[in-house]
Amino acid sequence: MSSAVDFTERSIVVSVAPPDRPATDRSFDAGARAVRLVGRFAWRVFKPTIVIALFLLLWQVAPALGLVDEVFLPPFSVVAQAFVDLVVSGELWTHISASLSRSLAGYAIALTVAIPLGVSIAWYKPVADFLNPILELFRNTAALALLPVFILILGIGETSKIALVVYASAFPILLNTISGVRTVEPLLIKSAVSLGLSPIRLFQKVILPAALPSIFTGLRMAAASSILVLLAAEMFGARAGLGYLITAAQQNFQIPNMYAGIIAISLLGLAFNGLLVALERRFSRWRTEPNA
Repeated sequence: MSSAVDFTERSIVVSVAPPDRPATDRSFDAGARAVRLVGRFAWRVFKPTIVIALFLLLWQVAPALGLVDEVFLPPFSVVAQAFVDLVVSGELWTHISASLSRSLAGYAIALTVAIPLGVSIAWYKPVADFLNPILELFRNTAALALLPVFILILGIGETSKIALVVYASAFPILLNTISGVRTVEPLLIKSAVSLGLSPIRLFQKVILPAALPSIFTGLRMAAASSILVLLAAEMFGARAGLGYLITAAQQNFQIPNMYAGIIAISLLGLAFNGLLVALERRFSRWRTEPNA
């Protein structure tokens, strides 16, 4: 008996590994990637610098072109020279140290009081029910509107200025602490309780770390508020401070010194904000950074 045998052709695919690339090509690719990374980093760093440089250039040329009166807005070079003169004479540091001592004292008191109070209000409903009416009353009252009250009750000295900073700084910290604690993921709390964590450890390991971003947002808002209200307070009855420097320079028609004081305020605010951002990153290392 003869049997027919069918042979089916099968295509055989052979994967051939590409030959090793020369070392020069690999080093060229690595160098190109490094250049791209450095370029992106440089653009990220220098982009804000370019914007600020353009603003300062406009400030410099606007009085020369007659767009503004040079008497009321001197060129930036004149203001920069006044700033350097104030630094060299030590007068600027005297005013900065006076403002810093008041601002930091009030800010520290507000931080010490507002964070524990915010946690208590957010976590314990009886405390929230008891304090909410008075908080709703004062949170809608501007700090500067109460400046005459603070001066009448506490006098025109340092106490009224520090108390005003405490009032202005406490509410951003308090409200953001309440929001941060109340928005903690309930599943995290249930998981921690099921693992047998005590209330203290629960706050330490779960509640506070989860609420930390919101708390730091309040701290940054409070830092800006503390400087602003302090400057307004220093314009009344003070003999030192950046607010006093600006007011005295304006009254004596020392316009470059007035703008130098404003620049000092801006630099002080940037330093405050940068410090708080660095602290937030330090204490929030567990957070996942979004991809750029």
